[in-house]
Amino acid sequence: MLRLKLISFAIPCYNSEEYMAHCIDTLLTGKDEVEIIIINDGSKDKTLKIAKEYEKKYPKIVKAVDKENGGHGSGVNKGLELATGLYYKVVDSDDWADPESLQKILKKIKEFQKKDTCVDMLIANYVYEKEGEERVISYKNLPENQIFTWEDTQKFKIGEYLLMHSVFYRTDFLKSTKLKLPEHTFYVDNIYVYYPLLQVKTMYYMNTNFYRYFIGREDQSVNESVMIKRIDQQIRVTKTMIEFGSPLKYQKEQKRLCTYQLHYLAIMMCICTILLKIENTKESKEKNHALWKDLKKYDKKLYRKLRYQSLATLACLPRFIAVPGYHIAQKIYKFN
Repeated sequence: MLRLKLISFAIPCYNSEEYMAHCIDTLLTGKDEVEIIIINDGSKDKTLKIAKEYEKKYPKIVKAVDKENGGHGSGVNKGLELATGLYYKVVDSDDWADPESLQKILKKIKEFQKKDTCVDMLIANYVYEKEGEERVISYKNLPENQIFTWEDTQKFKIGEYLLMHSVFYRTDFLKSTKLKLPEHTFYVDNIYVYYPLLQVKTMYYMNTNFYRYFIGREDQSVNESVMIKRIDQQIRVTKTMIEFGSPLKYQKEQKRLCTYQLHYLAIMMCICTILLKIENTKESKEKNHALWKDLKKYDKKLYRKLRYQSLATLACLPRFIAVPGYHIAQKIYKFN
């Protein structure tokens, strides 16, 4: 039986009254083929009121959900629980979608549905929107417009990693993974695009700029000063990802996936190490030492791989080299 709703969009919201309407309006261009689940995560402003107004105006498309504050991960969990669409996509309330690109993706999903070839993960480009500048993140290492597996992929370059912004999971697939993101924790989007990957069997990449990712608010979670204040949560997420199990365990059977996940873990360790070095306090030095010590105790092979044969190796250089190097990379790749 064909599903009416092709995509369930989840929009976790916390005090989003100033910008959520733009996000919702761009998704409404999908009309009756989409489901928009607005999750009010205990906001203290007019977020719930706005969500209810959209639900009243578009009762066949919009669902307004009110819940106690549990953080972004809690909102993603709730959205997945309620999703009825063929695919599931998270859109942050201060970001938005390109309507033309959305139509292309909906058309492709309809083709999947008719041919009974629905892939586990659909991938599209995302665009950084920062200070009036745009930077498209595309995936030249992936086969275009064809169903493929991990072994058909090429090496991911720096800045080309899969983020929450670029992936659409088949809803039934994602539910089958038993994914449950931690509550009251930032940066759980890393878990979202890491944990399910071992179970992803089929993928499809569309070279279309769907997701518009806004960077610029001072209180944003990816702002460097905010990340330093929340470094304990970044460390917690990194440790959680490591505890899922070392990719080295399936290096022979899933070489490409193993390589990708090793690089992702290296980036997570690199970010933690660099931020702790930028903070440069006695406590931050102790945390950095403990982070690597815990990894070595947990998995010596993975420790050696990340410490001496990955991007994280550069972060482990002396502070006067590592920190300026990080800021140079920041300017080149325009992240954060």
